[in-house]
Amino acid sequence: MTGFATFVRAAHAAGHLVVQPRMGFSDPALMRAGLVATRRAHATTVGTVTLDSYTRVGDYAAVLAAAAEGTPLNGYPIVTTDDATTRHVLSDSARHGFPVQVRHGSPLPGDIVDALVALGLDATEGGPVSYCLPYSRVPLRESVTAWSRSVEAFAAAPGEPHLESFGGCMLGQLCPPSLLIALTILEGLFFRRRGIASLSLSFTQQTSAEQDAEALHALRRIAADLLHDVDHHIVVYAYMGVHPRTEAGSLALLADAARLAVRGGAARLIVKTPAEAHRIPTIAENVSSLEHAAAVARTVGPEEPAVEDSGVEAEARTLIAAVLDLHEDVGEALVRAFSAGVLDVPYCLHADNAGRSRAHVDGSGRLRWSAVGSMPIARSDQDLRPVTSGALLGYLHRVEQRYDHPVLTDGTPAAVLS
Repeated sequence: MTGFATFVRAAHAAGHLVVQPRMGFSDPALMRAGLVATRRAHATTVGTVTLDSYTRVGDYAAVLAAAAEGTPLNGYPIVTTDDATTRHVLSDSARHGFPVQVRHGSPLPGDIVDALVALGLDATEGGPVSYCLPYSRVPLRESVTAWSRSVEAFAAAPGEPHLESFGGCMLGQLCPPSLLIALTILEGLFFRRRGIASLSLSFTQQTSAEQDAEALHALRRIAADLLHDVDHHIVVYAYMGVHPRTEAGSLALLADAARLAVRGGAARLIVKTPAEAHRIPTIAENVSSLEHAAAVARTVGPEEPAVEDSGVEAEARTLIAAVLDLHEDVGEALVRAFSAGVLDVPYCLHADNAGRSRAHVDGSGRLRWSAVGSMPIARSDQDLRPVTSGALLGYLHRVEQRYDHPVLTDGTPAAVLS
């Protein structure tokens, strides 16, 4: 297989947005078919092997029990599947030089990383914070330790191992962009310190196209300053919150994600499908969304529009500097930052998150802080307000409603704002 990082670099240099599904099937034949279909799509694509929930938490007994019972899982069980079977799953990709990334969601990724290295795969994603706080009850310090060992092992693998931080997506639908930028940069610094020379930084499409554009501009500038000595690129995720329930609304949202990615200088886009509001998408539905996003991306000019500076970059830099001041090792600094509330993810219930920050969506659709807890962020009194349960529910469904009902309450067509 062509190296993942090499492929993405070449595509980006040629002006092509790489589009990628989040596809995973427990049936090896179906997983292989999904990779083949992704490769054949009318788009510049990379493949994905997304792992099942049991493998993510290390419950291999449950994986084996499901296999014995013939019960499908929600992803591919790479750790318990014999290498010969997985090599067959990957054989078409290997023969055609098609790069594949393993996506998982584990705060303790040791067995997963060992498995993908043994198979010769050179790309995966996650992070000690981004795959701990949203998805597990594992103590953050334990996750940092486990990720340290795994990243070092991955960095020592042949070729050009590539690691993507999920930090820019963590509870992203209601997390102001400065914190997402800080988290993905800090995880990138964590990876670099442990030997990774090729990495990607993530950001998820949020509630305001204008704010998202500003955030991507800020992320690229900060990465150029702090990660200039390693290969890196930006990956955008199509909106990860409550998704439109209509096909038209979903495709419009995905189209806006593709425009955001191209205009924001991203090299990759992780797509979603209209089916995901209802069920796990089929291979054909994944391919259709890949081709839709790619078609939209091809219509976007290379020029980057001017972006407003509302303080996102300055706020992100303040958070990053505050964390790095806590300890010379980024992993230890992250543990201390969450313990002291210097980093505090809104609405995140993990025991190691202070849980004192809150955010709201303002009248223009931008995410704003409602409460900052102990984070070193200066906010005006007018921004700091309580968030009621009813308001929170409204924020969560705002994007869904906007795209499913494209005329807003003030009579403005949603397309004007995209």
